[in-house]
Amino acid sequence: MAPPALLLAVFFVLPMLIMASFSFRLGTFAPERYVFTTEHYWDFISRTSFHRLLLRSIGVAFITAGASIVLAYPLAHFLVFRAGRMQLTLLSLLIIPAWTSYLLRILAWKVILGSNGLLNSFLLQAGLIQEGSARLLYSPSAVVVTLVYVWIPFVALPIFAALQRIDGSVLEAAADLGCPAWQTFLRVIFPLSLPGVAAGFLFVFIPTLGEWVTPALVGGARGVMYGNLIQDQFVRALNWPMGSVMSLVMLALMLVQLALFSRVVRLSDLAAV
Repeated sequence: MAPPALLLAVFFVLPMLIMASFSFRLGTFAPERYVFTTEHYWDFISRTSFHRLLLRSIGVAFITAGASIVLAYPLAHFLVFRAGRMQLTLLSLLIIPAWTSYLLRILAWKVILGSNGLLNSFLLQAGLIQEGSARLLYSPSAVVVTLVYVWIPFVALPIFAALQRIDGSVLEAAADLGCPAWQTFLRVIFPLSLPGVAAGFLFVFIPTLGEWVTPALVGGARGVMYGNLIQDQFVRALNWPMGSVMSLVMLALMLVQLALFSRVVRLSDLAAV
């Protein structure tokens, strides 16, 4: 355990401590950086615009995670119980898109949703619209659609692993007792796959809440998220103390979510997935 513990301490714990110290500094550069204060915490508390953006980002993260699970679960279920000898082939096809550049996949959706993109062209050909519209792009919906596409493989894999771990004798026992297929799914398969569902949810919710690349490319002004604001504080405003405060608030929300999940699903089960 020493090597991974050392890596975690150097590349996660230490940077978090440095960021926590910056949150109490008056400014980013000397001499203000050597003056400690709680001013930025009170400033964050007083800014309702920050709170609204954080709540909206939480909503987008929940919708993205929920939609990813709804789409990925049937896919994982099919791979485990219906794919047969094609299982490994189909699983490879599911993973292959993740090998390409994350930025390239986002830009592909920017092309698809653009005013002259594939979707608008299809709607024009079908006679459903009279002219191309940019409404599909630069909106919260575009952000959700792009993120769901990106995260589906990462949600399907833990669900796939959880479904594969289900003992076949349990399903045979349910069938012998006259349990119909839908009831077997609701009372046996789905409860046993909950650790995979929870893991998939966390895999999507945690990075999506801090996402800033996707909203910047396909979200526009209407699709700005909390992560964009943090990035602006560090890069454009050069206000590292406020950016640190906002990052720590987001981290605190993550820890609260993990605590709530631990009351429903044991974290050790998530690790097993």
